[in-house]
Amino acid sequence: MAQEVPGLTEPLIHVTRDQETDQHCNHDEKPGHDLEEIKSIKQFLKEAREENKRIWYLAGPAIFTSIAQYSLGAATQVFAGHLTTLELDAVSTENLVIAGLSLGIMLGMGSALETLCGQAYGAKQLHMLGVYMQRSWVILTIMCICFLPIYLFATPILLFFHQNEEIASLAGKFSLYMIPQLFAYGLNFPMQKFLQAQSKVLAMALISAAALVFHLFLNWLLIVQLRLGLVGAAVALNASWWLIVLGQFAYIAMGYCPGAWNGFSMLAFKDLGAFTKLSIGSGIMMCLEFWCLMITIVLAGNLKNAQIAVGAISICMNLSGWQIMIYFGFNAAISVRISNELGAGRPRAAQFSILVVLMSSVILGLFSSVLTLALRDVYGVPFTNNPEVVDAVSSLAILFALSLFLNCIQPVLSGVAVGAGWQWLIAYVNLGCYYLIGFPLGYVLGFSLDKGIQGMWGGQLAGVGLQTAALIFITWNTNWDYEANQASSRIKKWGGSAMSPEDYCSLKSELA
Repeated sequence: MAQEVPGLTEPLIHVTRDQETDQHCNHDEKPGHDLEEIKSIKQFLKEAREENKRIWYLAGPAIFTSIAQYSLGAATQVFAGHLTTLELDAVSTENLVIAGLSLGIMLGMGSALETLCGQAYGAKQLHMLGVYMQRSWVILTIMCICFLPIYLFATPILLFFHQNEEIASLAGKFSLYMIPQLFAYGLNFPMQKFLQAQSKVLAMALISAAALVFHLFLNWLLIVQLRLGLVGAAVALNASWWLIVLGQFAYIAMGYCPGAWNGFSMLAFKDLGAFTKLSIGSGIMMCLEFWCLMITIVLAGNLKNAQIAVGAISICMNLSGWQIMIYFGFNAAISVRISNELGAGRPRAAQFSILVVLMSSVILGLFSSVLTLALRDVYGVPFTNNPEVVDAVSSLAILFALSLFLNCIQPVLSGVAVGAGWQWLIAYVNLGCYYLIGFPLGYVLGFSLDKGIQGMWGGQLAGVGLQTAALIFITWNTNWDYEANQASSRIKKWGGSAMSPEDYCSLKSELA
């Protein structure tokens, strides 16, 4: 359908904006103007400098927030790695497979708010942001309940996929301890997207920083000093994630989001069907990537020297995850910029923002790849005492460096897709690139041709490369004038009617 294939086949549509669409809580605020046509290098550099400031204002705190929150699991993995190789594998398997499965879906379904809240904010419909967040809470809490059996029966599920028996048993035990984290995911990600849409990223960064400091102390106390092992690791992770949830909610409830948060409302249960459709598309788009990583970890348990293979791949994915968190900051920034500009009817500004953020991310990607090759013999050392695992990590350096470079482009363009509301289209792209090409190729190389972890990683790399090429093609050929025109109708279709503040207050009173 036309709305699911974003403007690739649609005729050029000139955007007109109603005065009503431009209304804000402050009624004297004037609508913005789209970016003028750039006719010289001097003008390009000037506009790029201004856009870069906007991007980094959003991306800087968002990058820190992503790294800090990712570091919660990664830090616990580091502490567990200095217990035994088996406990490292158990924590890694739970973190990347069981928690990774739920994280992918929660983060993905929560990212529906990046489209709706971002475009509603750009269209000056502030009063709908809090309602959207509450609808997402309802949907994600239901999903958490649906995911409970995976945590409760993690061991037999892992054994069904032929994971090593010792790893599966200990990972299943650790999964039971991590159920509170699951529900923290369901509440956290909607709040993050709600705050990001309003550029409240500094508050998120400060809360995440406090949680990370608390987490490191708790890991040291429970694992190193009190020697509580996996129980201590679980307590530290659960407590730290819930600290983030409570901190963000306190910030919102204390009145720092005027106009966007008007308290709890029964409107959260209105239009759930349309909202769920976009949330599911977002979840599928995101979790198809996470599942590919999860399957890689599980299958690594069937290779020769399974504990060495799982340890090496999990360390590389851990390091890759830290780097991806940087680009998730760009992902969040470009998603906010795209959704805000499209909601405000400024398609040229949206296009220019994509170009500027890609320039920054490619420079960082090249730096990461060169650094990885230079430190190939040492970057596995902090994670394990086993020299065999360190050597296996080093053998993946070239493929790992190529992955890091592709990762500088793919998350940014995924952010563009989320900001524009293309979740279902990108879900189909991910399905084809990862599961029809990348994953089967990795299996053949790793098992049939006996290339081990290098073969499995090579197949995954091929999938990421194809996905990146597809995202570039879609972004390049998109009709951005059409997308700006679609922003208002998308809010109505997938988020419920974008009511006026007066209608909102009236309906809220009736439901109360």
